[in-house]
Amino acid sequence: MATQRPHGDYGIDAPWVPWMWVGYTVVYAALTVAAATLWEAWWWVVVILGLVTVASAAGAVLYWHTSLRGKFILWDGLLDRVTLPPGASILDVGCGHGTVSIMAALRFPGMTVTGIDLWRSVDQSGNTLTAAQANAAVNGVEDRVRFETGDMTELPYPDGSFELVTASLAIHNIQTREARRRAIGEAVRVLAPGGRIVIADIRRAGEYADDLRAAGLTVTTAPLGWRGWWSGPWVATTAVDATR
Repeated sequence: MATQRPHGDYGIDAPWVPWMWVGYTVVYAALTVAAATLWEAWWWVVVILGLVTVASAAGAVLYWHTSLRGKFILWDGLLDRVTLPPGASILDVGCGHGTVSIMAALRFPGMTVTGIDLWRSVDQSGNTLTAAQANAAVNGVEDRVRFETGDMTELPYPDGSFELVTASLAIHNIQTREARRRAIGEAVRVLAPGGRIVIADIRRAGEYADDLRAAGLTVTTAPLGWRGWWSGPWVATTAVDATR
């Protein structure tokens, strides 16, 4: 079994979001205290404000858990289901710090992994090519993992180059429906016959599934549970699994 969380620094996904929840917590905590003391508000107003404070704090805690631990556990399970032929090549689109790239390399010894990203820190704190390479090195897989700069809507690889294509919380960052469709199309184009695409994302799983089915792949989708909640069940992670 591969370790659930590889060594290294993997940043915080959309780092402004958990601090937003912390801000809500502070504001509602202050309102709760004020309602209970200065304003002498009705008891039910104090209770409601207190519950909102607790919910905001829970949102921040859940977000940090999912970013720092939960997503690694989810991908450990997703990669558990994958079987690859000897010498397979793996592509991780929107790879960020290399979470899935490195986990795949650790799980499938002897196979090569390519991670591609635009390295935007708004999507993940400290997101740089150098940071991803450092993580590969500290896990001892730098000889089998290559990180490159590129756009998932225009992949610079020949058709049928990879037996496995992964995307973790990346495709939803593409703003337009047409561009997301191109990203799915590119993943299908570089997929080898008999290959597999595994996506974990917080939005538009149905959209990805429709595009993959239209491309002729067999597709299943499944919610991934509370470890993939980015503040709560209203921002949950869903897996899309497609085979050619």
